[in-house]
Amino acid sequence: MPRRGQRQPRPVVRSTPPAPSPGAIGIRARTEFSRERQKVLRIDPADYQCPALAGQLADAWLDYADKNAVKSSVHQRAAVVSLCTFAGPHLASLGHDPADARLDSADLDLAEVVYAWEQQLSAGYAPQSNEPYRLANTLLNILDHAAQRDARIPERLRERARDRTVLRKRTAQVLDEYSNSERLALREAAMEDIRAMEKRLAAGRLLLEAGRDPREKGWLTVPQLLWAARNGTLTTASLYEYLPEHAQHWPAELRELRPAERGPFAGRRGLAVGVCRMLFPSEIDLHPFRVLLLLSMTDCTSEELHGLRVPEIEFSAQGARIVQTKNRASRVRADFHLTEPEADPQGDEGAGEKAFFEGGGQWDVPGLLRRLVAANELTRQVFDCKPWLFTAVELTGKGVPQAELGYLNVSGRRFTDWIAAHGEMDISQPHDARRLRKTAKTTRVAALGGTLSDLAGDDHHIQVFAGHYAHGTTAHTLAARAVNSAQRKVFDRITTKPILVDPDAEAHLSDPETADALGITVQQGRALMDGELDMGLTNCREPTDSPFTGPGKPCHVAPAMCMVCPNAVIFTSQLPRLLLFADHVERMRERLTPPVWQLHWGQKAQALAELFEECAEHIPAAREQIAAGAVDLDLPLGMRTEYDR
Repeated sequence: MPRRGQRQPRPVVRSTPPAPSPGAIGIRARTEFSRERQKVLRIDPADYQCPALAGQLADAWLDYADKNAVKSSVHQRAAVVSLCTFAGPHLASLGHDPADARLDSADLDLAEVVYAWEQQLSAGYAPQSNEPYRLANTLLNILDHAAQRDARIPERLRERARDRTVLRKRTAQVLDEYSNSERLALREAAMEDIRAMEKRLAAGRLLLEAGRDPREKGWLTVPQLLWAARNGTLTTASLYEYLPEHAQHWPAELRELRPAERGPFAGRRGLAVGVCRMLFPSEIDLHPFRVLLLLSMTDCTSEELHGLRVPEIEFSAQGARIVQTKNRASRVRADFHLTEPEADPQGDEGAGEKAFFEGGGQWDVPGLLRRLVAANELTRQVFDCKPWLFTAVELTGKGVPQAELGYLNVSGRRFTDWIAAHGEMDISQPHDARRLRKTAKTTRVAALGGTLSDLAGDDHHIQVFAGHYAHGTTAHTLAARAVNSAQRKVFDRITTKPILVDPDAEAHLSDPETADALGITVQQGRALMDGELDMGLTNCREPTDSPFTGPGKPCHVAPAMCMVCPNAVIFTSQLPRLLLFADHVERMRERLTPPVWQLHWGQKAQALAELFEECAEHIPAAREQIAAGAVDLDLPLGMRTEYDR
């Protein structure tokens, strides 16, 4: 740990100092670094009709970014540019001179300008976009920052800066995982592409051994062009200088070397791309590795994987140790991935390739990492580039090969472009690499099952897993399957309705023939006749063997659940009390909300209706007993407490 005074300042960003004079107009710039790429953000107030306002907002942007140690202020700059672009024409349409607009101006109501700018923001974006809300919220933060440091800013603008934006934040689209068939299709396509890339690189490096300097041996053979790419002399300019003007005059082997997708790769640029692809992986070659690694590394995000460096990977006979950095959580951790004994199902082909690419034939995490490191070994030898794991070689706009960290989001090189190149694959939209991680998570869910804490594992809190992964289709399907299984077990035990005994059979329950026909024993028949098994609303054949309680325990849910219990035995003499109970259920319908009533009383009401329909001839007599006041309904207090509210 560094001692006091030994800590170095973070070389994240540098901003040019604001102009010394409040009225000075000059370019404001901020230098930022993202994955060690330098990026300069500029605002030139002279580009806008309101240069004074643009200069003040630009100064506030720089000060806000520096004071808050903002790593990337792209959105802050975009918000300032958007407002300044709108403010000039808007003020001119109101009859004001845009050049007079300033944050500390008392003659112009800039708060109304900000309101008008917010209201027109949404027109330039898709309905589901959150960019208008983000720009408006960012600009208000910058204005509030400026108001806290400049006492001359009017109170009206201060109040607007402290208030919320008038725009509504859109609900983000929840990404679902890929289906199992899509996962398998992506996996197979990625494996085929890696095999094809390794064969292509192995063939190119074999031809390279026969290559010589094309400035001496000529530019019309593939080995010489490969030599030029290996030694840094291959550019589209050199091909324009030394190759025939028309491709039809080239040798057939050069014409075939161009990529299958013509368009911008039809001429010499396409030939340069084809030559580089024979020696170095391109960005489109990195997608198969990312697909397989994200499907295998459940504890690694796409951000962490994309930012890996070769020195952060340590290989051993047991596997690979990886140091991962998660920028969003500002967390660095090391994980060890064991080598799996599985072999390449097509590993018998290409023994030379397997010898060149160490670890070839393994599709586990260590094997894939070894193969990617080996594939880019020549890239790191030829080019002076950072040791990124996902390094790719592409042509610059001037036709010069350049190696750097693959963006993986440039048009033509995106994940969706890689999927589109496999026309036979039917993959659901959106084509987002984050869905690969969710697919790996839900595959783990399907394999492990268990409680939510078990599924969250060591890399998530339960709340994070429930909010970001447990909502997936696979998790919902498994949850529904578990609920259905539990319900099926209950319903299997409740497969029969209560037994209704007519008046003629009540006097003969102790006879063996009658008892056997009703599915009871003679002893149970005698107990029923003597009233020993009366549970209040119905009789019960076996009070200590209820489907709702454990075996050997007295039933504690009577009489609430008697109408849906197969042990219930109903005499016609009990119909008056059942009618009163049905009236009680209907009164609960008026007191309870429909979902609660359906949960507690819906099944019982249906069972009562079926019973009354079955013994309709006895209902009038039962109603007469109720009218005469000969019957009362006594329900336990606990039942009223549990079911009636």
